[in-house]
Amino acid sequence: MYNVFKLHNGLRVVVEKIDYVNSVSVGLWFKNGSRNENKENNGISHFIEHMLFKGTENRSAKDIAEAIENVGGQLNAFTGREATCYYIKALDSHLDLSLDVLSDMLFNSTFNEEEMEKEKSVVIEEINMGEDSPEDVLSDLHSYAIWGEDTLSYPILGTEKTVKSFNKGLLKEYIDSNYTPERSVISICGNVDLNKAEQLVERYFGHWSAKEKNTLSYSTPKILKNILYKEKAIEQVHLSLGLEGLSLGHKDVYPLLLINNFFGGGVSSLLFQKVREELGLCYTVYSYSSSFINTGAINIYTGVSPNYVYDAISVIKEEIERFPKEVINKFNLDIAKEQIKGNYILGLESTSSRMFSNGKSIMFLNKINKPEDIIKKIDEVTYDKILEVIDSTFTKGIFNCALVGNNVEINKVKNILK
Repeated sequence: MYNVFKLHNGLRVVVEKIDYVNSVSVGLWFKNGSRNENKENNGISHFIEHMLFKGTENRSAKDIAEAIENVGGQLNAFTGREATCYYIKALDSHLDLSLDVLSDMLFNSTFNEEEMEKEKSVVIEEINMGEDSPEDVLSDLHSYAIWGEDTLSYPILGTEKTVKSFNKGLLKEYIDSNYTPERSVISICGNVDLNKAEQLVERYFGHWSAKEKNTLSYSTPKILKNILYKEKAIEQVHLSLGLEGLSLGHKDVYPLLLINNFFGGGVSSLLFQKVREELGLCYTVYSYSSSFINTGAINIYTGVSPNYVYDAISVIKEEIERFPKEVINKFNLDIAKEQIKGNYILGLESTSSRMFSNGKSIMFLNKINKPEDIIKKIDEVTYDKILEVIDSTFTKGIFNCALVGNNVEINKVKNILK
């Protein structure tokens, strides 16, 4: 059972009641991430995420953690390219406490200067840790290869230079401009009374008003043709190939999910069976779709020995070219549907996963995608629609590539992909 409503201040709320659980998950969502930043403040959304845990007028950083952990709950947050979410999972008897803590963090954080300097060091270490992870380096490098100078390619953590430049005034100014009720969502899922949940949200967030009214606008970046390479002294070469995908909320997102699942979504996929099982070129190879506002991409990732880089790229390119010609048959389409439905339903077995799904859906699409509706949309995908979506994505071929490793002759890569 769902209850979707909006407070007088514009804050959207979605509550899903599940009778057979003893937990509740609460998420405070903001339609704000690294894409909403600029070169000077890149990383500020992620830094604010850290600072909201560092103490309020009512609770120290330790008090915030203990308030939830002492009752057996979990408190965390994440920052993405287009959204930030602070969330708590606890027993269903602690909904009041969960909303109290989240509202306290949002409205009463002190942004203590001493704590801020400590946290700058923590985030810089997080950036350095990312530099030691070739997958993280590859992700940022390929984002730049896909979208170039568009803010969508900005690193979520920012840079050491930008992080060092942050101060209390800058953080509070950014929050006043971007963390507003109209751009936010509260998602609650679990064994809760719908009327009580509405009353509690009103109590803790009803007074919230925007100090500034900023209109959100998003670019429509084109998928660029690029090949980028970063030298790194590691054993493998990590590479990512990019194709044109679909934007967030596109009507053909479910056909694309089926297509991607068949092409590179699991160990039975065409890509895995060819590149790993038949040729033994790698340990891991997979594809996935990334959808954002006004744009989207399909990524293919693998990590290989420097001796196999060119073979791997050539084979993947051949499989992409072969795929539209030897497309999914109707039998395989039915299998793909069952796989996607199974993965989706199993992924909703916890209150937190359903809270995330509901919050993101209300945030970006302003509607609830109920499980039965999604299952129906998957079942309704036709063979002709599959052909149509393959033609608008895979048939266009590889647009861009990013590689991280050493002993790579970039001209050889360019010759393969041209």
